[in-house]
Amino acid sequence: MSKYVIVGGNKLQGKVSIGGAKNAALAIIPASILTDGVCTIKNIPNISDVSLIANILADMNVNVRMVNKNTLEINPKNIIRKTPSYDLVRRIRASYYLLGALLGRFCSASVYLPGGCNFGVRPIDQHLKGFARLGANYKIDGGIVNVEAKQLIGTTIYLDVVSVGATINIMLSAVKAEGLTVIENAAKEPHVVDLANFLNSMGADVRGTGTDVIKIHGVKFLKGTSYSIIPDQIEAGTYMAAAVATKGDIIIKNIIPKHLEAIKSKLEEIGAKIEELEESIRVTCNNELTRCNIKTMPHPGFPTDMQPQISVLLSLAKGTSIVNESVWDNRFRYVEELRRMGANISVDGKISVVEGVDRLTGTLVKATDLRAGAALIIAGLTSSGETIIENIDHIDRGYENICKKLKGVGANIKEVSEKYQPPLPKAL
Repeated sequence: MSKYVIVGGNKLQGKVSIGGAKNAALAIIPASILTDGVCTIKNIPNISDVSLIANILADMNVNVRMVNKNTLEINPKNIIRKTPSYDLVRRIRASYYLLGALLGRFCSASVYLPGGCNFGVRPIDQHLKGFARLGANYKIDGGIVNVEAKQLIGTTIYLDVVSVGATINIMLSAVKAEGLTVIENAAKEPHVVDLANFLNSMGADVRGTGTDVIKIHGVKFLKGTSYSIIPDQIEAGTYMAAAVATKGDIIIKNIIPKHLEAIKSKLEEIGAKIEELEESIRVTCNNELTRCNIKTMPHPGFPTDMQPQISVLLSLAKGTSIVNESVWDNRFRYVEELRRMGANISVDGKISVVEGVDRLTGTLVKATDLRAGAALIIAGLTSSGETIIENIDHIDRGYENICKKLKGVGANIKEVSEKYQPPLPKAL
């Protein structure tokens, strides 16, 4: 295991390029098994979660080949219908997309309950409800979800809560079902739209993504395709927040500005100056940071995956800010680590109260999950002294070459071995 060591105080300046969207890739890669044809998926983020989902497919005898570091070729012609490895599935939340993909292809699936970041109870009841409405029976036995149908028949499915995972899994299972499937109260996130575009490039008939009603006309056959994944809005938002925290000047390339509107709005409220270009965005900040209130919401609201990063900015803003986490339970576990750095944050259930402080101070901290790790990096970049971040495997799950990219815009950051010890303080 390695650590990140950061010496704060440098203004980030320069250009950084955003990779493919993690959440889109983790849905599109399993979707490729719905065909016997070869799928070439471009703009794949080079992250550990992608490696995991690709290894799960390989374990099922899918031919998975890296054409280059950001292009994956998948040939599922000889896939074996088996329960994917528990050791792999337990490490990644998105493994549950194999349920929808296998059900869509074989009318049966057996997959262990997934792992991933611990944000409290994250049930899959809406997924199972959707499968049942399509005509499948299910049971959970020994931690394995078993789903089976004689035939999948299109129907109307109303989701009790807006769920990205359930929306995607129902889409995967319904694209080859007989007749019309309608998903009401569907998730509208960009990666849901990206998955639909991928499926349609294979010959599916999916309409209405980006709205709360998705209509899927089932088809009998899907073909192989070549497809490029959208840029990652959360990676882009993280670098935007880092620019603001360090009072820097960064041009962030390879983005879709519309996907960043909620993030952009709050950063401007805090004090950033943001200039939209054609496929890039320039973020600068010369002002004192100002308090604001945040409530995470499904898209197009403020994304929960940016909540920890923006909380770092609020820790340095003048005044008192309120953060309402309306999406996930237990997402404030990172707060204790920020407190170790001098942040003044109190948490009550899904609400945090952030009192701005003059500065944060570097110390030894641990990444408790993916976005918490990104928040600690931002905190380290703006802190006085040296920050050491442990458990960086969480960060590697979702950020491609983050150390290299930050160095490229002037950050003093390095990755060191587990044996690294911070230098002793100089004698007074």
